[in-house]
Amino acid sequence: MAFPGRTNGLGDRTGPLPPAGLSLGLLLLRLMLGIIMTGHGTQKLFGWFGGPGIDATAKFFGADGYPAPRTMAVVAGLCETLGGLGLALGLLTPLAAAAVLGVMINALGVTWDGGFFLPKGVEFTLLVALAATALALTGPGRYSVDRHLPGLRRNRPAYGVGAIVLALVAGAVILLIRT
Repeated sequence: MAFPGRTNGLGDRTGPLPPAGLSLGLLLLRLMLGIIMTGHGTQKLFGWFGGPGIDATAKFFGADGYPAPRTMAVVAGLCETLGGLGLALGLLTPLAAAAVLGVMINALGVTWDGGFFLPKGVEFTLLVALAATALALTGPGRYSVDRHLPGLRRNRPAYGVGAIVLALVAGAVILLIRT
């Protein structure tokens, strides 16, 4: 989809600007997904918002067969926290989406046998995974930090596809090393 380009006043194209309505919708999606994921990550890392904290999260990871459960708990917590913050800000959006998607791939692998609907099902996890995937592909829109970064001003679908591949490979590798 082509949008009229803008210049920075020096004749340098900053890339196409998506329509304001589309960008507002992307902002709302990014904010909600980012806040939710940041909250989940800080629950794991610090026990905030009634979360288990790192020790209990590590125990959970160990019980699910992950090697080095404390390390895996830290990685999951950091991916959720930093990925969530990145999505909320629209900062390094494809990479932030990959971090969230990679964790969701593992969450799906661990909870798949619980059915589809909550409380034990995968519906929420699938929604988060697909929302992160969609943001990786669409880019963050005009209301984002990425819009002000030279290499990320324009949405490049190849970045989104690359981020999704990275998340799929990393998520699969982590699932495969579970015992």
